[in-house]
Amino acid sequence: MFVLVLSKDEKPLSPCHQARARKLLNKGRAAVYRKYPFTIILKEEVEPSESEPCRIKIDPGAKTTGMAVL
Repeated sequence: MFVLVLSKDEKPLSPCHQARARKLLNKGRAAVYRKYPFTIILKEEVEPSESEPCRIKIDPGAKTTGMAVL
């Protein structure tokens, strides 16, 4: 599972693994921005880099509809 990441000026960055996000939160280098979808915001400035394109996929199930970010 991946966690969405925002830079200090609220620009989207590449998602990171939940273990890495947990380490950033424990060290105080990030804060929770939103609980659903779980998003963290970095407290420090990072150098801009090329982020990979993300897609949203919808799975229309019989009982519930699922969403995934790829």
